[in-house]
Amino acid sequence: MKKYIVTVNGTKYEVAVEEADPNATYAPAAPKQEAPKAEAPKAEATKAAPAVSGEGAKVNAPLPGNILKVNFAVGDAVKKGDVLCILEAMKMENEVLAPCDGTVKSAAAKGATVNTGDLIFVIG
Repeated sequence: MKKYIVTVNGTKYEVAVEEADPNATYAPAAPKQEAPKAEAPKAEATKAAPAVSGEGAKVNAPLPGNILKVNFAVGDAVKKGDVLCILEAMKMENEVLAPCDGTVKSAAAKGATVNTGDLIFVIG
């Protein structure tokens, strides 16, 4: 192994170079491609699958996170597609939508920490 000093754009780098085996076959290195610049990710509406029972439609947390905002309180009427709450997960704000029309029978508290599958709303 030999060490060399390489200067690139005025900056010096110390590199170690290993002598190749003349009898070995090496795959060529893949050229580095610059990754396309991604736009800031937009929060997507998260559809929570309801579990319908005699008590009403149960809305479970689709992913783990924190409840940032609750838009409906117990007793409020909701329509299918209304944003029930904002769930922050992995620095993204996700909308949890009402799966059906009805009245809110129970609701998660603002600031609550939830895991995937935790009950956050019951709509009757």
